[in-house]
Amino acid sequence: MLSKTLLASCLAASCAFGAAIVPTAAMADTTIWVRTAPPPPRQEVVPAARPGYFWVPGYWNWNGRRHVWQRGVWMRERHGYSYNAPAWAEHDGRWEFRRGAWARGDADHDGVPNGADRRPNDPHRR
Repeated sequence: MLSKTLLASCLAASCAFGAAIVPTAAMADTTIWVRTAPPPPRQEVVPAARPGYFWVPGYWNWNGRRHVWQRGVWMRERHGYSYNAPAWAEHDGRWEFRRGAWARGDADHDGVPNGADRRPNDPHRR
């Protein structure tokens, strides 16, 4: 009962600011929907390559009320995994934000591991 009340109050508060958090089966895969488009990406100077690491460019994050810039970072490589960078996508006038995540054996980088993906090498993925 308390969790329903908490969820309802969070949704009401976020709607007041033009955003809603859509709960998913696994809350670790948080998807955020907002009505405000993110600003254009900022220009960043990419540092020199580092062995065993890869560069994840900066992106506009959502803090519950507005877009805030997250600087790019170095991430340690994980063999056998691929990294899906944070991304915004527009759907019917609303903006969906998916946080960056690691996927094991994800050949087409759609966030679904090859073992659970019906089309693991789909060249036409969105």
